[in-house]
Amino acid sequence: MSESLNGQLAELHAERVRTWAPEALKVNVEQRQTLVEQARHEQFVRAGDVLAPFELLGVDGDVLDSTGLLANGPLVLVFFRFAGCPACNIALPYYQRQLQPALQARGATLVAVSPQVPERLVEIRQRHALTLQVASDPDNRLARRLGILYSFDDASRKASLASGRTIGEVTGTGTWELPQPTVVVLGSDGRVQFAEVSPDWLVRTEAQPIIDAVDALLAHPAQAARRA
Repeated sequence: MSESLNGQLAELHAERVRTWAPEALKVNVEQRQTLVEQARHEQFVRAGDVLAPFELLGVDGDVLDSTGLLANGPLVLVFFRFAGCPACNIALPYYQRQLQPALQARGATLVAVSPQVPERLVEIRQRHALTLQVASDPDNRLARRLGILYSFDDASRKASLASGRTIGEVTGTGTWELPQPTVVVLGSDGRVQFAEVSPDWLVRTEAQPIIDAVDALLAHPAQAARRA
């Protein structure tokens, strides 16, 4: 049986149920439930959208522009929250194992994107020896265009303040905004072939649907664009 990302995330939640204080668990669960219930799906990026050129910052300080990233094949963007996010530390190594080799074999580029400032994102790349690219989305500019941002609710803000550091201090952005876990597959013309947004950050896209979307794009690029 192939490795399941959502199985691992379910195990993370089960561990929290066993070990976290009830008050802390309640804040976490209710924030995720609220995001699911209040999700504005009509604002989310979707297949068929065409993205104007954009820039990201690599963790080594280099500028990654979409034109260059798309020069040799499809581009897959995986949005995550920040380097210290436990669920992200499950998701990114999973994508390294289950997605990166398949995309490399197909000439596609995989970039993991967070609003966290580049110098703090180095940590997650080094921790997991990631060969996929890790990049910062300054001021959440691209995430905002994709309609995938959320803000901490009141209970989550209080919990963050009680921890001694706000999420804006952790990310270096100074704001309460983070992207919802999102996967976007782009063709060479910037058209979105596949998009999936998960308001609940403990539910994320498995590797196979992403590989299937890249395969469809490579097999019939013109037809895929027209269908979208």
